[in-house]
Amino acid sequence: MGSERGPRERMVFGAAQLMRGGGVAAAGMRDVAARANAPRGSLQHYFPGGKEQLVNEAVAWGGGYAAGRVRRFVAGLAEPSPSGLFAAMVRQWTDELESAPDATGCPVAAAVVDRGSSTESTRAAAAAAFGRWSGAVAGALTDMGVPAARAEALATLMISTLEGALLIARAERDARALTAAVAELGPLLDAAVAEGT
Repeated sequence: MGSERGPRERMVFGAAQLMRGGGVAAAGMRDVAARANAPRGSLQHYFPGGKEQLVNEAVAWGGGYAAGRVRRFVAGLAEPSPSGLFAAMVRQWTDELESAPDATGCPVAAAVVDRGSSTESTRAAAAAAFGRWSGAVAGALTDMGVPAARAEALATLMISTLEGALLIARAERDARALTAAVAELGPLLDAAVAEGT
């Protein structure tokens, strides 16, 4: 979402960004309106379902963003490989951890972890967002020669490893867990390509 975003898109993006650093509770309607430079009254206009609708749309945006990043990561690899894709996925977070540790986090994971502020519809939105992200990773793995029967499971493994390592990295304020995940998971991922040949 570039500078051409309208107020509604700015609010969804703003909610996602606030959730990344502080969970669902951080995405207060007043804060979202201020971050989006939008009148508070416009929130009710664009989100008649209130905060729940806004959070669910921010979660959906997060899933779409992550899926789109997978395509960009693969396009940026000189020789696409599962380990290269995973390293690129992780590198995004290690870079952010260095530049903005308090804002580093996944809005989709935040919606699930922050259960006190989440509803059933938000859980469902998060599941759909993870599904969209996982589908993009599985598709990329299949294109790289991973058997379709394994691609979905490996995509789940990659995303869950990344999310877990990100939680540890945020707690430690250190990229150690992310770096270890790349080093240890990479060979397993690349071995799956040999199964497809």
